[in-house]
Amino acid sequence: MIINILQIILRFIVLVAIQVLILNNIQLGGVINPYLYVLFLLTLPVQTPKVLLLFIGFTLGISIDMFQNSTGIHAFACVLIAFARPAWLKLVAPRDGFEPDESPGIKKFGFRWFLVYASVLVLVHHLVIFNLEIFRFSDFWNTQLRVLYSSIFTIVLIIISQYLMHRPQK
Repeated sequence: MIINILQIILRFIVLVAIQVLILNNIQLGGVINPYLYVLFLLTLPVQTPKVLLLFIGFTLGISIDMFQNSTGIHAFACVLIAFARPAWLKLVAPRDGFEPDESPGIKKFGFRWFLVYASVLVLVHHLVIFNLEIFRFSDFWNTQLRVLYSSIFTIVLIIISQYLMHRPQK
């Protein structure tokens, strides 16, 4: 139990550091902004209490907001996906259900399941981030294009990181 909590705290620190120090400085073509830190919320244990999940989502989002000097946009988006996550997990749950303290991941549930699970939550996160950031209808289609491209790039990074973190045992 203590080891799991320490692993979760370490993963929080590492993902925030990667986001702040590396990924916030990447903007491909002015269209793609990767937000890998969302992976932290996606991989929390399934049985995480809802109130704790919302608190963690707020803490994660406000941490990114402080470093990006944004006005709570990331906090709002993280709380939203933390709120939506339990309902989405119920909809995409495997037939056997989830075991206690199980974390969603490619290793346990397979590529297709994780891709569907992560894609919807990442897309919701990015829709909120980019639409609140622009907050005008004049750039509606450009904003949606940014949402699409950034979501695809973020999902690719999440999939790559899942394979790097969970290498098969030899």
